[in-house]
Amino acid sequence: MAFIWPRINLWLFSLINQGHINSCHTGSRVFNARTAEVVSQHQVEIRQRFPKEGWVEEDPKEILQSVYDCMERTCEKLTQLGTDISNIKAIGVSNQRETTVVWDKETGEPLYNAIVWLDLRTQSTVEKLIEKTPDKNKNYLKDKTGLPISTYFSAVKLRWLIDNVEEVADAVHTGCAVFGTVDTWLIWCLTGGKNGGVHCTDVTNASRTMLFNIHTMEWDLELCKYFDIPHQILPEVRSSSEIYGYMVREACVSKGGSLAGVPISGCLGDQSAALVGQMCFKDGQTKNTYGTGCFMIQNTGVKPVMSDHGLLTTIAYKLGKDKPAYYALEGSVAIAGAAVRWLKDNLGIIKSSSDIEKLATAAGTSYGCYFVPAFSGLYAPYWEPSARGIICGLTQFTNKSHLAFAALEAVCFQTREVLDAMNQDSGVPLTKLQVDGGMTANKLLMQLQADILCIPVVRPTMSETTALGAAVAAGLAEGVCVWTLHPHGLTSVTAEKYQPQINKEESEFRYTRWKKAVKKAMNWETHEQVSSKNGTHMHNHMYKHTQQQTHSGLRKYSTALKEISGINSAYGWGYYALL
Repeated sequence: MAFIWPRINLWLFSLINQGHINSCHTGSRVFNARTAEVVSQHQVEIRQRFPKEGWVEEDPKEILQSVYDCMERTCEKLTQLGTDISNIKAIGVSNQRETTVVWDKETGEPLYNAIVWLDLRTQSTVEKLIEKTPDKNKNYLKDKTGLPISTYFSAVKLRWLIDNVEEVADAVHTGCAVFGTVDTWLIWCLTGGKNGGVHCTDVTNASRTMLFNIHTMEWDLELCKYFDIPHQILPEVRSSSEIYGYMVREACVSKGGSLAGVPISGCLGDQSAALVGQMCFKDGQTKNTYGTGCFMIQNTGVKPVMSDHGLLTTIAYKLGKDKPAYYALEGSVAIAGAAVRWLKDNLGIIKSSSDIEKLATAAGTSYGCYFVPAFSGLYAPYWEPSARGIICGLTQFTNKSHLAFAALEAVCFQTREVLDAMNQDSGVPLTKLQVDGGMTANKLLMQLQADILCIPVVRPTMSETTALGAAVAAGLAEGVCVWTLHPHGLTSVTAEKYQPQINKEESEFRYTRWKKAVKKAMNWETHEQVSSKNGTHMHNHMYKHTQQQTHSGLRKYSTALKEISGINSAYGWGYYALL
């Protein structure tokens, strides 16, 4: 969220993933509205919960409390700098987009934990929904939504909650339940909650639910009927830049004063916020964010471009009630920074995520080792939930440095796949890639990315682009107006450029081997019946049991990796599944 004072500073809170799989962060930033410099900031970690294999949850009340904590500490720091927080003029919100929350509007209490975008529990729900379509087509709703039917999006998470959580089903039946993504939950709470809180979202978040028609720019009753979700529980859809409501006193008291009455006037899903923060306002401008996953978005202007190559069509932003909506092509990669976290937590080959750059640099190559981190299946451009992670090309020479290098290459190869699809859909090959996100601090990763893409990679020296995007949206709103999109008013962002340093032939060779590895990762989890002494079982049930056993013995798993590396070295292209 973001607060502003005229042409001076703007305070912003963003809820974003910071390149972790087991945690996310709430962060607050105060920007100088003239220079876009960060003046004050604070960040706290939010614990993620994994109650079952493939399930990822967060506590909505913990998310809200983390916002309160960030606001208070940021304002205290601002006061220590001699700044009067009463000058703050607006608030902007940036958030995880598909993460789903349902709460009771009468009591203000969440009815279940927030289901995070990466969560896989809805796979059977997705399969049933696809069964309902003609020709069992996962793209059946794409003409209206721009999205395939996938576990990724909010509607299937909401459907699962109604089907499986009694409290949610009862509240929906009695009319007490309301739904929202994280932005909706926060805005509702901060503007009064059960005492008149504003129940709304913006077009960028609505477009990730599968219930929103991206052409009519409203909730679609036919889509609601398809998912059997009552439209009454959905929030009002607004633009990304307008005054939604005002902070209530109970939500915003700090030692430095009160933020009561400050308007909340900006709201963007995190990836759209990064696009705005990178000042990608022209057709064809593209950014890629490196966090838990990777998210490449290309501004396609005021007309939607429907992808034929596995990308999503989504809303980029709508910066004002009477302003046009801008569309985007998006390629979403589920696992990027999460692979580094896996190397740290599950295999123990690094002590902190930042150690991977030094370890990978020591090798300087993967030595023919390829790592496909399909922990949650594969997202764009494949949308293949049956895929699972594998490491290929192991030899007796392979060591942890090569594996670290392969993990960084995996991020770059996945980005290359998305970029290739985007070039095909747009018809205009990208000549440079603007990047942001926590992983971009890794200089080796950025150089590898330029080498594998064969185009320059441009990283802004000011890394808070997601927060800045929400701040820009808040500052542009009618009634606030402390920012402008006129060329003379746009903030210039200084950047660091990485040029390709290998020849195209070598890049293509490595990319071809990567594609070979991806094929081996496909169709790993099956539903075939197998016989055993105990009778017939579904293969995926046995697989999940193996997963649970593996999860309970991570150190044994690390040892097994070394053993498997030695065993498969005799075969050159040995590989194993990451269960």
